[in-house]
Amino acid sequence: MTAMRDIRRIQMLLVVIGLAAASYLSYLKITDAPAVCVEAGAFDCNVVLNSRYSELAGIPIAYLGLAVYAIIGGLLLLETRLDFLRENASLLIFGIGLFAWLFSMWLVYVQVGLLQALCPWCLTHELNFTILFGTIVYRVYRSL
Repeated sequence: MTAMRDIRRIQMLLVVIGLAAASYLSYLKITDAPAVCVEAGAFDCNVVLNSRYSELAGIPIAYLGLAVYAIIGGLLLLETRLDFLRENASLLIFGIGLFAWLFSMWLVYVQVGLLQALCPWCLTHELNFTILFGTIVYRVYRSL
């Protein structure tokens, strides 16, 4: 079980990194401040963050990312404390993670294909979540 404990620690670290990136992006939405961002070539955070794709049903995508990281982090923290989560946390996290990862990949497509502008902060989140999702898949695979 040491390997699984190490994976959980890695997952918590990735959740903290994700919370930091999503918090910064949420702060930008709340304050309407311009992003601290490299603006060269295809990199332009403000194009991405102010596009029509930056919200879903009126809710900023950054808030959704913050919520997903908080939920996954909460489930990871509680999974050893609650009987229901001891049995089901891996699958719950997988379900949430799969949806969030697919949505993140769609957002990468939006940046590359539709907006033709890249946001390093957004890409940091998407890379971080891809690594996190990889660890989630690994845990589910190991538990089968």
